[in-house]
Amino acid sequence: MSDERELTVMYFGLLGERRGLASERVAVAATTPRELYAQLDESHGLGLAPEHFRVAVNDAFADWDAPLAAGDTVAFLPPMSGG
Repeated sequence: MSDERELTVMYFGLLGERRGLASERVAVAATTPRELYAQLDESHGLGLAPEHFRVAVNDAFADWDAPLAAGDTVAFLPPMSGG
């Protein structure tokens, strides 16, 4: 039995540019957004520390250590520039 869960990941700003995608479905063993980002960063070289941006789970800002469930949508939101 696999411990992986399927999630939708959305990338915004610089993270989307570095990944080359706006969103994707992934099957991962990560149980928190922090673990998910670490796995994606290792695989794709995203290169930003989590302390420099926010995470949302299912359209609500979330803690980096919030539990993830199969089917969740996780969005990584780096700081936006502009005024």
